[in-house]
Amino acid sequence: MSADKEILITGIGVISPVGEGREAYWEALKSGSPNFGEITLFDTSPFMVNVAGEVRGFDPLKYIHKRHLRVLDRSTRFLVAASKLALDDAGLEITEDNTHSIGVSAGTTFGSLHSIAQFDRDGLIEGPKYVNPSFFPNTVINSPASQVSIMHKIKGFNTTISTGFCASLDALIYGADFIRLGRAEVVLAGGVEELCEETFTGFHNLGLLSGLKGGESLCRPYDRGRDGLILSEGAAVLVLESEEHARKRNAHAYARIVSCSNAFCSHGNGLFTNSSGLRKAILQALERASIDPGDIDCVCASANGGVELDRMEAEVINEIFGGKTPVSAIKSIVGDTYSASGAMAVSAVVGEIVQGFIPATINITEPEFEMNLVRTVTHTRITNALIITSDPYGNNTAVIIGGV
Repeated sequence: MSADKEILITGIGVISPVGEGREAYWEALKSGSPNFGEITLFDTSPFMVNVAGEVRGFDPLKYIHKRHLRVLDRSTRFLVAASKLALDDAGLEITEDNTHSIGVSAGTTFGSLHSIAQFDRDGLIEGPKYVNPSFFPNTVINSPASQVSIMHKIKGFNTTISTGFCASLDALIYGADFIRLGRAEVVLAGGVEELCEETFTGFHNLGLLSGLKGGESLCRPYDRGRDGLILSEGAAVLVLESEEHARKRNAHAYARIVSCSNAFCSHGNGLFTNSSGLRKAILQALERASIDPGDIDCVCASANGGVELDRMEAEVINEIFGGKTPVSAIKSIVGDTYSASGAMAVSAVVGEIVQGFIPATINITEPEFEMNLVRTVTHTRITNALIITSDPYGNNTAVIIGGV
């Protein structure tokens, strides 16, 4: 199988704070309608802020039989549900004839944190003999991806990627590579994170959340008054197929993966102090696609309202694109879903290509950087879009998605 074999996106499944399913998700992005609110999943009285992007009204029974629910944690329910939406959207039936050629590649970092904490708490208080063994599988980071294969009877490879902010975009690349190498025909690629007290505590104590200085909790990427991110949750899964496989089953393709790249750079003792990795990732992705910066119609940025990330990213984008290419930061609407953010971004960009729009970056009152920041939804034709993610520990990923 050729290394440059075309990889198509034929299905999309999204569980997000702004809607379930691709249509609801795309509509929220077009209308610029976030759904941030007071957290209901746990007691927020010990914290200085209590706002997040919580998936409200989620009914797992729509996607999972009730006999399985008792032993599945929130992250796993999200990813299994998003996978079912993606499979249904792709019109892909899994059978004994094709199951061994289908794989799962999922990105998550904190997906099991709450399960680990609760399981260990019971063990410490009651003793190891008294913990519920049925909850133990949730304490491993690959539990959500594994349950996707179990629930959907997928018998191909199953992999979990844990690279922080970049995890689900890296999972997409990993899955695409399996198809290019002839080791799979179809891959469910995506990511998941759940909102829980343990993760929220970490971001809160690191001082990364908006509103910690006493103002309103507001996600405003690239704004001079930005003061942090709004933590969010959800899952996004994309069905990747080789062009040949998709053609054989007469599948509808939304978009294609044009190219991708990864690069690492150490930030030393600071956050996002080194821009060389992101710069290298973007330039490599452009080179591998054999296109110029001017051929990119929009950049879906990683910016989340964090002071350091936004500054570093704006510097690199302006250097490469000269301040001309439209830039959109969907985390102002969706929030920061951490490991799931890359898959959320890909799902958004596919909608932008299919429906011809660029989402607004909302809540901007005083832009800090001279860049072509999209501040109201723009309707335009998109041929190629660049998605970028950067992690505080040095990972950087760039993926170019194109139309079909």
